[in-house]
Amino acid sequence: MTEPVSLARVAGVPDAIPTFEEFFRSHYRDLARALLLLTGDPSEAEDLAQEAFARVLERWERVRVMASPTGYAYRTALNLNRKRLRWVAVRARRILAGRHEPDPAEAAGTRVDVLQAMRAIPAAQREALVLVEWLGMGADEAGEVLGIAPESVRGRCHRGRASLRTELGVSDE
Repeated sequence: MTEPVSLARVAGVPDAIPTFEEFFRSHYRDLARALLLLTGDPSEAEDLAQEAFARVLERWERVRVMASPTGYAYRTALNLNRKRLRWVAVRARRILAGRHEPDPAEAAGTRVDVLQAMRAIPAAQREALVLVEWLGMGADEAGEVLGIAPESVRGRCHRGRASLRTELGVSDE
């Protein structure tokens, strides 16, 4: 009598395909250990291993008939780790980019210095500088506000900047 041929064997798939639970039990600990060596952090390794097996479970019908379901699980875990590292790198760049902000105490000191220097220059120069430099008005618009010609606004701004540089001890270089 001949032995019955399974459809799985005809398709080239071994007869003893494990269930996901069996696959999980036999490979989870080894994957988690490998990830621990990779990440150096037990909780990060556990998270990656769990996520990798969750993804394997989602695709189990396809993964179980692959030549190496274990290889697929490891590749998935490695890809998840790469994604995590990219996320960490982006986050670090954002944090480090934010460090270029001045020290609040230094910024406060600078503001006090600028206020003192502004008080020290003539009122006409101060008015022109505030309208043009801080409020962003053009010479024509500032001239209308001040009731003077645009050329006078430009002259006051020029002299005001020079006075501020002197007061703040900043050279023209």
